Amino acid sequence: MKINVLPPAVYNKIAAGEVVDRPYSVVKELVENAIDAGATEIKVEIEGGGKRLIRVTDNGSGMGKGDLPLAYSSHATSKLYSADDLFSIRTLGFRGEAIASVAAVSRMEIVSRTQEGDAYSLACEGGALGEVRPAAGAKGTVVTVEDLFYNVPARLKFLKSDAQEEADIGGVMARFLLSRPQISFEYIAGGKVKYRSFGDGLQAALAAVYGAETIGNCIEIDAEKHGIRLRGFLGSRNFYKANRTYQSLFVNGRYVVNQTVGAAVTNAYASYLMKRQYPFYVLFLDIPPEAVDVNVHPNKADVRFADNQVVYGCVYSVVSAVLDGNSRALEYLVNAPAAASASPVEPAVPAAPAQKPMQDSFFAPSAPKSEGGGMSYAEAKKELAFDVAIPKEDVRFLEDAPVRMEVRQPSAAPAAERQTPAAFSAPAEDVFAENKRLLSEQSAKLRQERVDPAALEYKGELFRTYLIYEAGDTAYFVDQHAAHERILFNRLQAAMDARAVRSQPMLVPFVLSLNGQEFAFLEKNFGVLHELGFEVEEFGDASVRVTAVPADLKDVDLAAFFGEVLSSMESLRAIRLADILKDKLATAACKAAVKGGETLTLDEVRALLQEMDGDTGMKCPHGRPAVVRMKKSEFEKLFKRIV
Repeated sequence: MKINVLPPAVYNKIAAGEVVDRPYSVVKELVENAIDAGATEIKVEIEGGGKRLIRVTDNGSGMGKGDLPLAYSSHATSKLYSADDLFSIRTLGFRGEAIASVAAVSRMEIVSRTQEGDAYSLACEGGALGEVRPAAGAKGTVVTVEDLFYNVPARLKFLKSDAQEEADIGGVMARFLLSRPQISFEYIAGGKVKYRSFGDGLQAALAAVYGAETIGNCIEIDAEKHGIRLRGFLGSRNFYKANRTYQSLFVNGRYVVNQTVGAAVTNAYASYLMKRQYPFYVLFLDIPPEAVDVNVHPNKADVRFADNQVVYGCVYSVVSAVLDGNSRALEYLVNAPAAASASPVEPAVPAAPAQKPMQDSFFAPSAPKSEGGGMSYAEAKKELAFDVAIPKEDVRFLEDAPVRMEVRQPSAAPAAERQTPAAFSAPAEDVFAENKRLLSEQSAKLRQERVDPAALEYKGELFRTYLIYEAGDTAYFVDQHAAHERILFNRLQAAMDARAVRSQPMLVPFVLSLNGQEFAFLEKNFGVLHELGFEVEEFGDASVRVTAVPADLKDVDLAAFFGEVLSSMESLRAIRLADILKDKLATAACKAAVKGGETLTLDEVRALLQEMDGDTGMKCPHGRPAVVRMKKSEFEKLFKRIV
């Protein structure tokens, strides 16, 4: 076997597979470089969802003529000088892989100028460098990326639609606006300005991303415990979202998705939110660099804490205190009220927090306990007692159940029992004969569950809920609500399957405000919604307007309806939306059906029996039986007439 040393053109494409998987990751890397260069103004322009064009312009420190070729080199960076620097990283970028990786799979050009020098440009096509040339330009850098993945068609084929890619880039830019509120950002997609901020603080950035009304529904906090500072905005107890795209966590200024912090916040909200309701938050966790490892994933999407338990305890205790409104919350609220207790439900519009110095007690075992929260790491670990132990390295976040932290233990089974089973041998019986037998049994069961409606004699009702019929030696008890619910559901489903759903125009259109990812998901499914009877159209950059609904769903709560659809947005991308909407039709049928406790007239009883068409095996759409049969012999056993 001969070992080959891969040329740069090959290993840069391999690196691009991890660092640059989609257009949003290109934008992320380029904007991080601009921030690290000290830029105060950053402009991002994209075309075709970032596939055709990405341009990032900044007014940072710029690069000189001699640095331009080095910028395209692998593992070339101005942010690290030794391996020890990995343990105290304070910049967003540090690996030196991004530019080389992007240049290997695109047509790229960098134009840069330092404060004192002249402007120069250097182009690179598919990893092949051109020549450094004089150029015109202001102080800073302009990076242009065109035709992303033009030379890797396999990768290009698996990119998402332009709308979805644009939405994901919008999500990245929203996080930049929030994480760097002192920087002026402008994000333009397809010639339209999507986001614009002016570097005038976190409140203004929050309003630019989520709207000014969001601030009135949030609580601003600034807390410090055990050398860890937690600041930002928490949604009040009555302010929740349908999915997690409204949750932002920044660890030392870097946006991450961290399971430990996510679980702590979710657990703190657990008693205030129902299933499929998610808290809104924009939180900044400032922690000494030596207590967190950012060199975990190539795209720096997660971090690893030196001790998850201390971080979990700090976040949980602060968030739960603020939500519960106890006396400790006064220490954490920005502009806390003068009254003895704070109300987190209707917070006042907060002002920008005063800057607090970071304490360095996280790794100080001998440091004394202080009033300002400077408890030593050892004391903090002893004080934080939880019902379930939180592991240091292996944490799992359970999304839809009440969140628990659990350790995955190695299997206790012997190695032999964990071996892959032997190859499965084909059954001796013909598989087609087996299928034929099962179909025959199902057909026989259906015949047994049907009865001629004319043979059923109505005997009355029980508890104004159960209709009683008799036929021969059998009594039938019909749950009027379950039976009617099934009938209505079958009618709605048949109309939907036949595409015969009628639409009813709304007097006042319903407008739904969304973020970029939610809008892209709904836009992709406009066709399905139209077929179901909804008239939905784009209304502004990130909103939709509903002008008509299915006639059978004219009383539907549209806010709750679309909230439920969007609550599982991530998984729904792989599922037909029509399957989800059928569940909503079942809910509509349940609400429209006659209720238990309502008295039916004889005509209504006859009509219901006629609609059932003798189906005694009927179940409601949620699985409850609509009919219960009892033989005469079963009654006689109850009264001890027979044994």
